[in-house]
Amino acid sequence: MKTSTYNPSPIEVDFANALYILQKDLEKHLQGNAITKVETFLKRDNPMVKFNLVDKDGDPHEIVVRVIQIPDKF
Repeated sequence: MKTSTYNPSPIEVDFANALYILQKDLEKHLQGNAITKVETFLKRDNPMVKFNLVDKDGDPHEIVVRVIQIPDKF
């Protein structure tokens, strides 16, 4: 499938949304860190998912994942 629109592309949006949906599964792999909040910014040029976490000491942390599709090479 050739990508007809970028910024955001449908694949970028779907991938960012998948990260949001899988937050409980991701948390299982975070070695004692708990996800407390997840925000999505799906309409940005590069969709973004922001995770708020709390570690085992009770300290808050933020992780931001930006999804960027590299232009197709056909």
